[in-house]
Amino acid sequence: MTLNGKTAIVTGGSRGIGRAIVRRLAAGGARVVYTYVNEPGEAVAGAEAVRADQADLASLGAIFERVADGLDILVNNAAAADRKIIADLDPADIERAMTVNFTFPLLAVQRAIPLLRDGGRIVNISTLNTVVPAPGLTLYCASKAALEQLSAVAARELGERRITVNTVSPGATDTDLLRSTNSPEGLAQSAAMTALRRLGTPDDVAAVVELLASPAAGWITGQNIRATGGLLV
Repeated sequence: MTLNGKTAIVTGGSRGIGRAIVRRLAAGGARVVYTYVNEPGEAVAGAEAVRADQADLASLGAIFERVADGLDILVNNAAAADRKIIADLDPADIERAMTVNFTFPLLAVQRAIPLLRDGGRIVNISTLNTVVPAPGLTLYCASKAALEQLSAVAARELGERRITVNTVSPGATDTDLLRSTNSPEGLAQSAAMTALRRLGTPDDVAAVVELLASPAAGWITGQNIRATGGLLV
């Protein structure tokens, strides 16, 4: 699945699933611009880093000025997954979660539309938690559900130009974030509940994104691909 000559943006590409996506797309031949907040991570051949905090909508400009000559692939991956129960939420929590997880990706899609070449690809990263919710994840689940609806509507609006728009919803994926927010017992239970009997890896999810970004996926649009290894069947 060659991506030679393609230009891609990946938000949140310095670690975890985002870093695996950057590596996959770059290895396929794409020029990749990816965002980070604190550290850009180790250099990846064919990829360039730009600092952009999704809590600050003004940082959109720094990303898209790197692709002013055209864009083929947009991957909205960066997100905030702060846990807080409903009783403790305040307006600032709501504003931050919606800005990072929905408003910024929405505006990124809007910025991308005039730059995307016909036949382009948009992939939005959601979560299995929109259908398997958990206590403390109200804002994460709600903002990601909104992102899923953005994908569905954008697929309709951009279909005439052969631009596909899809969502990938990972399950339990072995990242630093997952391990920092779950006990070893909880991780073992998640693996046992998965049809393939293991946690996912960032590269498992990145492989699905690579497929959707490739020419081979031109007939897939408006879909939510649950990349969970069978955690939900």
